[in-house]
Amino acid sequence: MGFNDIIGQEKTVNYFKRAISNEKIAHAYIFEGPSGIGKVAIATAFAKGIQCKNYHEDACNICISCLKVNGNNHPDIKMIEPEGKSIKNKQIEEMQQDLLRKPYEGNKKIYIIKHANQMTVSAQNRLLKTLEEPPQYAVILLMSANSNSFLPTIKSRCQILKFNRMGQNDIEQILTSKYGMNQEEGRVLAAFSDGILGKAIQLKESDVFRIKREETIEVIENVLKKDPLVAFDAVEFFQKYKDDINEILDYILFWFRDLLMLIQTGSDKFLINMDKKNTLQKHRGHIAYERIGNIINIIEKTKNDIKANVNFQLAIEMMLLTIQEV
Repeated sequence: MGFNDIIGQEKTVNYFKRAISNEKIAHAYIFEGPSGIGKVAIATAFAKGIQCKNYHEDACNICISCLKVNGNNHPDIKMIEPEGKSIKNKQIEEMQQDLLRKPYEGNKKIYIIKHANQMTVSAQNRLLKTLEEPPQYAVILLMSANSNSFLPTIKSRCQILKFNRMGQNDIEQILTSKYGMNQEEGRVLAAFSDGILGKAIQLKESDVFRIKREETIEVIENVLKKDPLVAFDAVEFFQKYKDDINEILDYILFWFRDLLMLIQTGSDKFLINMDKKNTLQKHRGHIAYERIGNIINIIEKTKNDIKANVNFQLAIEMMLLTIQEV
């Protein structure tokens, strides 16, 4: 894995390329962004480039240093992960003890701390001692979903780099051009990726995603039959996926958004659920155009109600009954 293998974070990649070329490498960085967005991949490429014996715009991939990175056994690059649910004080203490020894092969010792936002307060305070007086050869990379989880004193001693979500069209294009997916599959996965390429790739291999989506479409079909008993029966489905309720409600939102698009344009060109266009065409005949906007509003309201801790079952029942009545 090198810089040239990373897709969708060009601005950050170019920043690190310049840092290595100009020998302006900071002692500590916070990589902020959601899981799957490429933080660890870029951290590894950065570490590899720093240690490369023949670096030019990217690691050479043939020197002994690059080969050791590829084999996950470079002595001057260490990966630290949570033990259980947190990164503990003793793990940072062990890192500090290791940091007392100068690099074995290169000019830098690099520590990539995954899920660094899960450091205990005592671990953060211990890390702070290193950040206040780091050895010249130290480079510490903190991977985090949210930099606000760090003590202000840690944040002030790190360069913070935000990893941004990609556009849906960009992800779709990458999935079809680089990963060989057809347009229908790429469109669906890009829509449900939340702007994270890594998540889109994971969804492709996920039977759980496929099953949840199929079950959700079946629930929509049953609810549109307007039998109130069906609406109450469907509550069991939402209870089963209560921990994933935002995801399930998003499936439903995208479905009715597609129905709206289909009725407005008469074309399936802009559908998200392109692979389900025949089912959408069938549903189109069972629902009036003027109902769909209200249904979308009801689903959005339900998402907000659940977030505000309104009774879960009551919120879902009201949503399903209201969809039938609109």
